[in-house]
Amino acid sequence: MSASPAVRSLRAAVFAVLCVLLATGGHALAVGAAPPVWAQTVGGLPVFAVGWLLGGRERSLTGIGGATLASQGGLHLTFDAARPHIAMVMHGMRMSNAHSHALTPHATAAHIGAALLLTWWLRCGEAALWSLLRRAVAFLPGLAAWWQLVRGFRGASRAPGIARSAAEGAWQPRQVELRYAVHRRGPPAGMSYAI
Repeated sequence: MSASPAVRSLRAAVFAVLCVLLATGGHALAVGAAPPVWAQTVGGLPVFAVGWLLGGRERSLTGIGGATLASQGGLHLTFDAARPHIAMVMHGMRMSNAHSHALTPHATAAHIGAALLLTWWLRCGEAALWSLLRRAVAFLPGLAAWWQLVRGFRGASRAPGIARSAAEGAWQPRQVELRYAVHRRGPPAGMSYAI
């Protein structure tokens, strides 16, 4: 089963927004200021594009984890590249907390831990979404038959399972053989077998 462009776009948007929020929060905690919105947008667009390209089918925990870790690394580099611009603004305002944000061991561990938590959360959402899509596809034939029945009751068009009662002048459902109905042979109805 593959996803439609709308579902792919929704999945990619959720993935990009969560990755950018995670990276922005970590960057804000480490540096003391969140990266500007333009840097978040510049970093989020490639994450969205890659998420859209990979979003055609259900992904495993490993696949989501690899994409999340790669996006966190890319976003970290993007936000770090925006730092000289932020540092100049902060220096002009005489703020002293514009220190360099290197990828130290504790920062790396924090990035990996947060990415693993986000991966687990995204995988749970992924499993729920695909389960819902599978159920919707299985339910669709029944929904289409129901819709034809409702349209017949409204008088918009005569559905195959609807007959008009001459006495009442109203739409009445008639017996329709279902696609998967079981037909069994047996004696004709209404015959008496007592001899």
